[in-house]
Amino acid sequence: MDILQLVLQVLLGLTSLLLTLLILLHKGRGGGLSDMFGGGMSSAMGSSGLAERNLNRFTVVLALVWFVSIVALGLITKFQSI
Repeated sequence: MDILQLVLQVLLGLTSLLLTLLILLHKGRGGGLSDMFGGGMSSAMGSSGLAERNLNRFTVVLALVWFVSIVALGLITKFQSI
């Protein structure tokens, strides 16, 4: 059980970092913090529709993996102390 917990913790760390990076890669919708970091120039240098759609899909899948690993770690921790 300790190996599974270690694997889930590593998976949680990796998915957290990747999820942060993927969210920052998304095109800004304007008016927010994304404009402060150069998001205002997204009209000239923006990604294509297909690339944005694939980025959205990958972000959603990674968020689901992140959520499942948190729930699994919580269940392991809960039942390990009993």
